[in-house]
Amino acid sequence: MKHLRSLRGFLAAAVVVAALASSAPARAEVGLGLFIGEPFGFDLKLDLQRNTSLDLLLGATTVRDGRANYGHLTYLVTPVVGRGRSVVVPLRLGIGGAFFDGGGDFAEEVNLAVRAPLEIGLRFRRAPLELYGEVAVKITFLDGRDNNATIDLDGGIGLRVML
Repeated sequence: MKHLRSLRGFLAAAVVVAALASSAPARAEVGLGLFIGEPFGFDLKLDLQRNTSLDLLLGATTVRDGRANYGHLTYLVTPVVGRGRSVVVPLRLGIGGAFFDGGGDFAEEVNLAVRAPLEIGLRFRRAPLELYGEVAVKITFLDGRDNNATIDLDGGIGLRVML
């Protein structure tokens, strides 16, 4: 039964992303990529307006422990953008939610957390690529087995291809 609830939650998040994608401006960019660290997974970034975007990541909590089933949806704001001759350097702040399991199977346990990332990117002007790093504070408020830190730091690096 828990597995069905987590599936419903994931589907609800996917519907929200799809709805926002359809209301995004015509010139909105979409970035597809890979994030390596904690968490590890496939990343989708969708521009909403000039300085806002949604970031969806699906993958694993960590590769080191072999744990799987992680996802987050984060609303990002870009308050500062540095501009160089060959790169654009956006600084992003975000707020969002994460869901993850404790043992590799959502049927056993579903954990929920709030996360607040700080992200800095390097967008190359001559190539549709963005290299970025992220550090996020994660506050777990629902822990099925009480086996996760209440406050934790996540982070890593990623690469996105901008479409």
